[in-house]
Amino acid sequence: MTKEDFLSSEFLSQFKDSKDFVNFMDELYKRGVESMLEGEIEAHLGYPKHTQNTPTDNARNGYGKKKIKTKKGELEIKVPRDRKSEFNPQLVPKRSRLSEGIESLIISLYAKGMSNSDIEEQLHELYGFNVSTSTISIVTDKITNDIIAWQNRPLEPVYLIVWMDAIVFKVRENSRVINKAIYLAIGLRQDGKKEVLGMWLGKNESAAFWMSVLTDLKTRGVNDILISVTDNLNGFTDTIKNVFPLSETQICVVHQIRNSAKYVVWKEKKEFTKDMKHIYTAPNKEAAQAALEDFKTKWNSKYSYA
Repeated sequence: MTKEDFLSSEFLSQFKDSKDFVNFMDELYKRGVESMLEGEIEAHLGYPKHTQNTPTDNARNGYGKKKIKTKKGELEIKVPRDRKSEFNPQLVPKRSRLSEGIESLIISLYAKGMSNSDIEEQLHELYGFNVSTSTISIVTDKITNDIIAWQNRPLEPVYLIVWMDAIVFKVRENSRVINKAIYLAIGLRQDGKKEVLGMWLGKNESAAFWMSVLTDLKTRGVNDILISVTDNLNGFTDTIKNVFPLSETQICVVHQIRNSAKYVVWKEKKEFTKDMKHIYTAPNKEAAQAALEDFKTKWNSKYSYA
């Protein structure tokens, strides 16, 4: 039977009601998991089931029963075992009763700011089973440890370009919605690949906070930044020079466009920004200079201050 056969009218017509269909889907999911576990133990042992002359002294040793919590609810499955107890299935690891999908859901809810007790209640409402707050803490601690390791990882000694900007988000804190800034630094490595150097949480964007960000980059191994691209925040350039004195600072093109376009009337903004694009997309310095002169000739009389 192919996957398409399950979608045929003839096949679907055999179900009496929605409950009958849901029961079938639960059984299908259960069998699918068990079939994948069979594949895992076969790969672990190195030979298929019922092989007579096995290449190793390890062999199958029946099945164990295990209840797992999945997005389809709580299911009891058969887990194959080996004689040496070396088989640890990746699909449903030992000593774990949560499927990967439920763990991902817990992490997703946690990332959205829900407390452990809120997550417990949400899982019970959605799937009808209980996951203790201690189990949820174990799952969220895994990702927390990974985040801390990522935040403190060593960086390259030199970056060709580092883009730095802060994004303001509304977050809930102590029953109030307030603004918080995420400071973001993205570096261009010498191999041509971009890398997120880090994200730092602050109350609002300021040159003083950027000093702590740049100091952190220095501590993690960055010796030099050839070009720093910023939004021209007051005092930002001086802050960069204090930590990386040889770095050349450039204003972000997007911010330059926004700063210039805010003085232009709405009906002319599209044409204005289109003409400006010829400058910053020019193939070389000479072409950019020529595009700037053309831009100046066309718009200087109306928007010299832009």
